Amino acid sequence: MKIKRLSLWLIILVIVVGGLLYGIRLFAVIFNGYAAKDVCSCIYLSDREQESIEQNDLNSFFVGLPTNEWDEKNKTVTSSFLGLATQTAVYREGLGCALINDADLQTVKNQKYNPEFPKNNPDTIYWPSGDKMRDTLPTNINIEKLDKAIADALNEGHTRAIVVAYDTIFMKEAYNYGFTKDTRILGWSMTKSIMSALTGIRIKQNKLSLEGELPINEWSDDNRKEINLKNLLQMSSGLQWVENYSKICDATIMLFQKSNTAEYAISSPAKFPPDSVWYYSSGTSNIISEVIKRSFSSYDDYISMPRNELFNKIGMRSMVLETDASGTFVGSSYAFGTPRDWARFGLLYLKDGYWGNEQIFPEGWVDFTATAARKSKGEYGAQFWLNSAEDPELPSCPYNIFFADGFNGQRVYIVPDYNLVIVRMGLSKKGEFNYDKFVRSILDSFEK
Repeated sequence: MKIKRLSLWLIILVIVVGGLLYGIRLFAVIFNGYAAKDVCSCIYLSDREQESIEQNDLNSFFVGLPTNEWDEKNKTVTSSFLGLATQTAVYREGLGCALINDADLQTVKNQKYNPEFPKNNPDTIYWPSGDKMRDTLPTNINIEKLDKAIADALNEGHTRAIVVAYDTIFMKEAYNYGFTKDTRILGWSMTKSIMSALTGIRIKQNKLSLEGELPINEWSDDNRKEINLKNLLQMSSGLQWVENYSKICDATIMLFQKSNTAEYAISSPAKFPPDSVWYYSSGTSNIISEVIKRSFSSYDDYISMPRNELFNKIGMRSMVLETDASGTFVGSSYAFGTPRDWARFGLLYLKDGYWGNEQIFPEGWVDFTATAARKSKGEYGAQFWLNSAEDPELPSCPYNIFFADGFNGQRVYIVPDYNLVIVRMGLSKKGEFNYDKFVRSILDSFEK
């Protein structure tokens, strides 16, 4: 009898331990993937030391658990926790880092892109197309107030960089220790706003349309075929999706377990009719990336389009839009650029899609971008956030501010009333940085 009871307890113990290990492994896939990808990208794109990345960027509990091994020869970072669910990211020239997941390492490693850059020297070209600064200070700026506002913000909430651009004639910047004007910083979900810009360019080229049929054959036999590009841009597709980074969900599976992020997002079933609900979904942005990809007959044309049609035209020399292992831009999350380049991106919107005399976007695109999605309660436009929400991020600031918003406090604010673009990059947890106070203090440094 005792032997039977002991055997029963041993069976229960094995089941419990097995269940725990299975659960730990499921989570380990996610946080190992996060660590491997982040260390790889920050080493190769931001030129940062591994120790600094681990001590700062991976300082929260779960993502700080893995051991990260950097193989400089093969340009890989492999992360593992207790030997469970090892994840590897590999760097490809011009394409950034990608998690391998179920893809073949050598195949992904062989991917590359050799971008062409303008031949001119940015140090000889005036800001914002270049990096040469004007000697004159606009008369409507209180420089003492501005310096204090920037200094105060730099000392709050792990701020890494601030850029304030007034029109196209003045720029002020400041950086915290370890970061400079040449340091690329991950924009996280500000990447979604770049995807919106690329969509606008393809529409201007008459290769896509807001309300036409999408090139997604996977949806042709069900009601998802009613979804259009406008629905995707406005996060109103009605697709089933869970975006909750405190648990294993669609968003974390897509980013850290799938070698083809867009394919996973496209497989989402319909839950509601298009334009009947608003729900923030990173999957939607990767579907947009795939739609853009399918609008090209050549992969080379797709992969070079952001550089040739956007970045080069407005001086964003540093920007790298990373692809996943399948070679598709991760439009939800992975764009690295210097704070100056993020400011240039904002200035393009401040100038209604014009750069000098060249019209980058179709007529009315910026107005569309800053118009609230029907079901968003004034909170969201076309892959940009709006300050016209019922509970705005910047309650003391103009309601018509719209902005790119990324995890850990990345922001590009476009402020039409003051002719300003304000960039803030950091590593802030929720509640660690007062965005309203920061932007208001910057605005108070300028006369309208």
